[in-house]
Amino acid sequence: RAHVPGATLMAMRTVVLGVGNILLTDEGVGVHAVEALRADYHLPPELTLIDGGTSAMELLEDLEGLDLLIVLDAVRAGRVPATLIRLSGDQVPVFFRARLSPHQVGLAEVLATLDLLGHSPRETIVFGIEPVSLETRLGLTEPVAARLPELVQAVVDELGARGLAVRARSAAAVNRMSSMLLP
Repeated sequence: RAHVPGATLMAMRTVVLGVGNILLTDEGVGVHAVEALRADYHLPPELTLIDGGTSAMELLEDLEGLDLLIVLDAVRAGRVPATLIRLSGDQVPVFFRARLSPHQVGLAEVLATLDLLGHSPRETIVFGIEPVSLETRLGLTEPVAARLPELVQAVVDELGARGLAVRARSAAAVNRMSSMLLP
């Protein structure tokens, strides 16, 4: 089903899934982004946020039969480090074939299983940031942490364009994201 800009879908089942390994610096950007959405925004009941971490097949039930799946992750696309990236349509399968990290293999298997069962999300969009570093260390690098609010806003804008009302809790909450820098 094609998305019509400005159209509102009644009872649209949507999941925003943050994936990544927070022990590998920028690899954890998807998890940090979904946690920022949870902490800083009021979300409608038809929207589910999932911190998927490095999970795989245990996500099968949560992702079954969705109208929209938004995946938040580090995206290695050969662009300048800390570049914000949005992938949709035919770009999404290419992203999963690139296999930036082990969790992508698992998520690709989940989506393939759902497709085989006829329960794939109707649409999948990937938002991410080109990583600066994947070294073993807690926290995001400064350039990626600086782009995190923009990543979160891109997701909020995407949801809003689909009629899902996502409202900021407070302006001060957005500043909290700067604490995700490397120690």
